[in-house]
Amino acid sequence: MEEISAQISKHILENTWVTDVGSVKGPLVPILERILGSRYLGSHPMAGSEKKGFANARPDLFQNAVCFLTPTPHSSPITLQNVANFWQFLGCKTTLCSPEEHDQIVAHISHIPHLTAAAIVLNATAASQQFAGPGYRDSTRVALGPPELWRDILLLNKTAVLNSLNSLIQQLQLFQKALTEPNADSLLSLLSQAAEIRRKINQTTQPSTPLPYSSHSPQNPSNENT
Repeated sequence: MEEISAQISKHILENTWVTDVGSVKGPLVPILERILGSRYLGSHPMAGSEKKGFANARPDLFQNAVCFLTPTPHSSPITLQNVANFWQFLGCKTTLCSPEEHDQIVAHISHIPHLTAAAIVLNATAASQQFAGPGYRDSTRVALGPPELWRDILLLNKTAVLNSLNSLIQQLQLFQKALTEPNADSLLSLLSQAAEIRRKINQTTQPSTPLPYSSHSPQNPSNENT
């Protein structure tokens, strides 16, 4: 990405703003800011699937999806508004956080789920997988993602992923303890907590720090170079 950004910087105007859709921000944002300056602002739409290529494109991909914007003290307010306008124009709900906070969040809700899905697939025997139903298929769907891409994502966000993985192991140990004892009340409590939290996710409609869309702003994306 550093090489590509260096090439791009030679051919874009000073009022052109640049963003990216990478899944990890902490290690990359300082590099891109150094090359592109205040024209750059990091973003990451939480959209897409395990599929890739134009054949799997769809017009509603970003509709109601949360999109992280990751400004730093070096970011331009105009670039921030332009990037927010762009994603909101595509249907996203924008939310602000630092690159480091972004990496911690996505480690929990994106990177660890992919790693876990892969582990579940590897854990099941070939004999048992032939009987896999919707539950197994739903919980392991993301394991179909490009292995090379996910290798790079996990390694690039290694610190946050390891912290989240250690937390997950502790949760699994609670389930292990409840089964080993056995303790039906503890097991029920864990499952009930998980069900309630998951239920609330379905009810969540807005990100925590939305950035208003300026449809009549002079910095509207339709009036800028992108």
